Amino acid sequence: MATPVRDIYLNANGIRHHVIARGDQQRPIVMMIHGLTQQAHVFDAVATILAENHHVYCLDVRGRGESEWGPEDGYHMSNYVADVEAVRSGLGIREFSLVGTSMGGLISMHYGAEYPERVRRIVLNDIGPDIAPEGLQRILAMAGNAPEAFPDLNTVANYYRAENAPVLAKRSDDEVMEYARWHVRRNDLGVYVWKMDPAVRKPVTPPDPQPDAWESFKALTCPLMIIQGADSDILADPIVEKMLEAQPQAKRVRVPGVGHAPGLTEPEALEALQEFLAG
Repeated sequence: MATPVRDIYLNANGIRHHVIARGDQQRPIVMMIHGLTQQAHVFDAVATILAENHHVYCLDVRGRGESEWGPEDGYHMSNYVADVEAVRSGLGIREFSLVGTSMGGLISMHYGAEYPERVRRIVLNDIGPDIAPEGLQRILAMAGNAPEAFPDLNTVANYYRAENAPVLAKRSDDEVMEYARWHVRRNDLGVYVWKMDPAVRKPVTPPDPQPDAWESFKALTCPLMIIQGADSDILADPIVEKMLEAQPQAKRVRVPGVGHAPGLTEPEALEALQEFLAG
């Protein structure tokens, strides 16, 4: 039987947020948080599997997907963490596990340090307190140089196939199309534009000092799993080794033949994820 999917909209921290919910509401709760330029549907496949044993929420981070756009200077870590806490409160969640890909992992890391009593477990998917410089430059270039519009969905899929190869290299054309279509919408002129605030692509100086990533990582007290794409240009081996020195109890999982970031349906990632979240 297919797992029912529910779209939830709620006001949290001054922004209308969209959350996709799956699974039995009486089961342990998992919240999944996507990367910088992604949206909640990137987790559809893995969330459907996890929903067999969990109640799974997938969050559209502010300014992405179906969540409302915020102030241009509001796309920073302190706000993202406050958003997660406000969404948690709005949904009536007492305790949950967090699974974060890339930027979503950083949000999870900082949230877990600030609200340790709320977090059962954290999964960091191909992200750490440091980011390998070459990968960071690639991500910033892809984000900053993206076309503003596309004539059709095939062009969107071709763009992702060319520009986001580390994520999509082993996926079929149908899977790439499914990945691509959720990131865009058709506007009144009949062309496809991003379902993301353009301000997300423009780095700004946050209004207040932001939390330090290493301090937050070292402060985590819950069980922790680090998933690493073996070919990642974001989470390099020296960074993982430093993370394991700081958190010796953390579990490390390497996903062969995958760059930044694993989709979490790879056998190595999925098996480890299911086992870890069940603990």
